Amino acid sequence: MNNQTLVIYDFDIMYDILMEIEGHLTFDLIKISKNNLKDFNLKNNKKYLIISQKKIKDQSNQIIIDKLPIEITKLIEGININFLKTIYNQQSDINLGNYKLNLNSRKIIQNGNSLSLTERETDIIIFLSKATNPVKISKLQTEVWGHNSKLETHTVETHIYRLRNKISKYFKDDDFILSSKEGYTISK
Repeated sequence: MNNQTLVIYDFDIMYDILMEIEGHLTFDLIKISKNNLKDFNLKNNKKYLIISQKKIKDQSNQIIIDKLPIEITKLIEGININFLKTIYNQQSDINLGNYKLNLNSRKIIQNGNSLSLTERETDIIIFLSKATNPVKISKLQTEVWGHNSKLETHTVETHIYRLRNKISKYFKDDDFILSSKEGYTISK
């Protein structure tokens, strides 16, 4: 079975056409009807794309075909492009507990609300999220800034202070970046 699934929603003729060429497709095909849409859990299958004749509420990965006839090669090309976009977007997301960090847009997202970050803020969050133990200031200086750890500078503390304030004001979360004697961590 492939990693990608094309869901044909309440569009029997489209399903029949694609089944004729199924051996040449690079994705799996399934058909669902209005009656079993509720039973079909799309959230567990993140690499899906829906083709339908009408917009389905609360579904973002879909192609609406409301005008026929349609050239099959253009349809397949559109499907493949949409799958590539979905994969690209999914690979750019890092899950951080209640948050998602999108590397492409440099935005941190929680419950549909997004906050833009600077490149350095994004780098700090990524580095802290990958750490298994609290990270000392000197480690952040060398790994994120590329500074010699013997330099006396408050750059790290200033950036983390500003980042914590930014997240606290926007998301009302004072515990996203935690600090202790051992260093900084991301709460997950």
